[in-house]
Amino acid sequence: MRSGQRDEPPAEPGSARAQPGNVGKRRGLTGAPGVPPLIDGWGREIKSLRVSVTDKCNFRCRYCMPAEGLEWLGRDEILSFEEIARLVRVMAAMGVSEVRLTGGEPLVRRQLPELVRTLAPIHGVEDLSLTTNGVLLDRFAGPLVEAGLRRLNVSLDSLSHVRFAEITRRDALDRVLAGLEEAERHPELRPIKINCVAMRGFTETEVPALAELARRKPYVVRFIEFMPLDADESWRGDEVLTGGEVRRIIESRWPLEEIPAKPSSTAQRFRFVDGAGEIGFVNPVSEPFCSSCDRIRLTADGQLRTCLFSRREWDLKRPLKDGSSDSDLADLIRFAVRHKELKHRINEPGFVRASRSMSQIGG
Repeated sequence: MRSGQRDEPPAEPGSARAQPGNVGKRRGLTGAPGVPPLIDGWGREIKSLRVSVTDKCNFRCRYCMPAEGLEWLGRDEILSFEEIARLVRVMAAMGVSEVRLTGGEPLVRRQLPELVRTLAPIHGVEDLSLTTNGVLLDRFAGPLVEAGLRRLNVSLDSLSHVRFAEITRRDALDRVLAGLEEAERHPELRPIKINCVAMRGFTETEVPALAELARRKPYVVRFIEFMPLDADESWRGDEVLTGGEVRRIIESRWPLEEIPAKPSSTAQRFRFVDGAGEIGFVNPVSEPFCSSCDRIRLTADGQLRTCLFSRREWDLKRPLKDGSSDSDLADLIRFAVRHKELKHRINEPGFVRASRSMSQIGG
């Protein structure tokens, strides 16, 4: 375990807190029907897993990494597809039903459709999705669908060629739009979500065009508040364009109707009175949703993170390499989840940034 001081959940009445030395020595993995749900120390049931397949990326987005990039992990440092699939099977048996593949840029990982083909039929995995910058999507949308992918998130911060190149440091907007068009040709990929990081001084001018895109196309355009996950650690609170501000920009042009969302949803959902798609607001800074968080993350190098902003990671790669049984892995995962943080504390004095940037953790 890589450690850092965070919240400790309350001990259950009448029971001893789990100890690392007991990992793998309690209850074996018996299969989904008889396996207790994966519940953290605050009573939240874990249903969603983000799996980073690589830390590499072919963009250099200003809110994520410096222009020169970062030092990438070596090939021998990242989990193999077989190791990823094994961990997903173990977690699916404990009730994890939503799996999203992330990066870095996941489509730069060679033969990614083969991983999708392996994960799609795993018992218990009901929702298998991918987050991508879209630049390789025109080539991979078809193979991904054929392999079993059913949902897609595409990062897109501007529809202006100049502004897109400014934020990503790449002249690739046409490729991303071509990727979206190719994805649209596959009705199995629904909904198609577009993620836009909301940054003061940049996003205000981009909102109308992105909202208009959701009116014309059956996309879900989501504005996500800028979070302190940039590699150069230059984030400031006054750079966050809140979801409320973005909503007011949109509603000054088009009325929105709220759509009820499930309790664990990260987004507030809205539809246009006269449009095809949806608008979403993900507001982790101005309106944290930690109390209903049901997510954990697996990094490309095999570390389990129970909070995006955690400074603590739980090493699953070493037990995999050392020949641990599925039961041992399940017990270690339960122990880590038992110690999931209560909340991220971004808005509190003394907030300590995450130990890695977003591209290194997995978006």
